[in-house]
Amino acid sequence: MAITLQHLRQLKQQGQRFACITAYDASFSWAVAQAGIEVLLVGDSLGMVMQGQASTLPVTLEDMRYHTACVVRANAHSLIMSDLPFMSYGDERQAMESSAQLMRAGAHIVKLEGGAWLAPIISSLRRNGIPVCAHMGLTPQSVHVFGGYRVQGRGEAAAQQLLDEARALETAGAELLLLECVPQDLARTVTQTLNIPVIGIGAGPATDAQVLVMHDLLGIDRGLKPARFVKNFLTGQASIEAAFRAYAEAVRAGQFPGEEHSFS
Repeated sequence: MAITLQHLRQLKQQGQRFACITAYDASFSWAVAQAGIEVLLVGDSLGMVMQGQASTLPVTLEDMRYHTACVVRANAHSLIMSDLPFMSYGDERQAMESSAQLMRAGAHIVKLEGGAWLAPIISSLRRNGIPVCAHMGLTPQSVHVFGGYRVQGRGEAAAQQLLDEARALETAGAELLLLECVPQDLARTVTQTLNIPVIGIGAGPATDAQVLVMHDLLGIDRGLKPARFVKNFLTGQASIEAAFRAYAEAVRAGQFPGEEHSFS
């Protein structure tokens, strides 16, 4: 059965968690889908894990179109979400043109990073048949604005602002919300407040779904210190596909992430 946005909404309504993982090529797209993962994210994280870049900023729209097409060719049933890369959605027209390229490559939904300023862009995309996931909290494309990869939404004022902006993006037509590196209590409040599914990474266990970069899940860290929210699911497993299944089962059972992977 092909996974759709309606199916993800039903899972949220039923209180059932679902799993998301990044994929960048046909071989891993097939393996992830065989493991029953609901959502494949063609992330601009490919800049770091595939290209060896220091951040996601050098990734181009053509990079994203190419990798999306690769993932689509081997996908069995998962929903495919593709990132709009840095400086490809500065206004409604540019966002439309960029999103059209990813949708033509086979994406089912595009993901944009930002806050309330995205509302008119999201509304315009939805009017034109392009579903959107809004990415809030730590948005890696703004790493230089934040002064590094820092937890966002700490403090009453910052938490309230994030919640208000999340509501605004849902009202604008966002179909999904992704929260990265925010305190788990804030993530719980956002998840309980919004009607759309909320995907977390470094946002605690209370979100409707979890996402991890595939390379992190498999323990491929290139000698770098893993982020707090990362867990190596390949340990103790007989195969990569078994690691993907173990991750999905842990997410659905509420066993991952634990307190040790979350921020207060």
